[in-house]
Amino acid sequence: MESIRYISKRILQVIPLLIIVSMISFFIIRLSPIDPLAELRLNPSISEETLQKEIQRLNLDKPIIVQYLSWGKSFLKGDLGYTSAGEKVSVKLKERIPNTLLLTVIVIFLTWSVGIPLGIFAAIKKETAFDRLLTILSSIGMAIPSFFFAILLLIFAVKTGWFPVGGLTSYNYNEMSFWGKIVDLAKHLVLPVTVLFAISLSGLQRQMRANMLEVLDSDYIKFARAKGLSEFKVIFKHALRNAINPMITLLGFEFAGLLSGAALTEYVFQYPGLGRLILEAVMKSDINLVMASLMMGTIMLVLGNLIADILLMLTDPRTKGKSDKSGGAV
Repeated sequence: MESIRYISKRILQVIPLLIIVSMISFFIIRLSPIDPLAELRLNPSISEETLQKEIQRLNLDKPIIVQYLSWGKSFLKGDLGYTSAGEKVSVKLKERIPNTLLLTVIVIFLTWSVGIPLGIFAAIKKETAFDRLLTILSSIGMAIPSFFFAILLLIFAVKTGWFPVGGLTSYNYNEMSFWGKIVDLAKHLVLPVTVLFAISLSGLQRQMRANMLEVLDSDYIKFARAKGLSEFKVIFKHALRNAINPMITLLGFEFAGLLSGAALTEYVFQYPGLGRLILEAVMKSDINLVMASLMMGTIMLVLGNLIADILLMLTDPRTKGKSDKSGGAV
């Protein structure tokens, strides 16, 4: 029951954040000299009736605060308007959001599966050749911009022909067998996953190493060793639990970083994700698509942080008590 109350409180706390983000995004875009329906007016396939519906939906002839309230009401109802190409914004988002979530979840799973063990062993083997090699590699990974690395892999893929470039599936995807579809999907994911994995792994591994070294140097670990406990129990039963909690807190930030970093990677590889959709919408001044994409991206980031809070509550019940006493974490 307490867990449900804690989760409910955290959900209620993010509602003001979503409102503030929506207001900032809306007013910045609306106060610009760009006509929100300019691209629709230039599209000959858009009927006059559709334009009038958009004008009524957004209340463009009313004060800007009324326009914001009208947009917010439409957003809550799922009526997101039309893109400059005449497609429904809601349909475009339904196509792209699962692709971005697929990419992000795979990268986070791989990063944690590799980065956490590497960080632990780097701390255990401090100042050894293994630790120094990991430090050099992680420094290189953190120094290389994701956009630059993506271009290098793109050139490599074009030159060798080993991996498909562009899209999520091949043109004959629907004609493939079940396992053929899995293999084809995996081949298309290799390049973008490699870029985001390499960039994310460096920071995660170094952070885990730093946390582990700090815990291993604490008094209670020295006391556990003095009692004669085996090194395995000291590290994996006592030290790891305390070293992993800060990493769970960072999970939400990692989710946010991947979504923002994935935009350029998706654009380079022409991956049909939300980040690429936002970039293309901004370049086309597709206001309806920009606003809806920004809000959906914000909601996904908030959900990522909420998941991190819940995981931290499960691994460290003290977090819930601290949050209740302080009125909840921001």
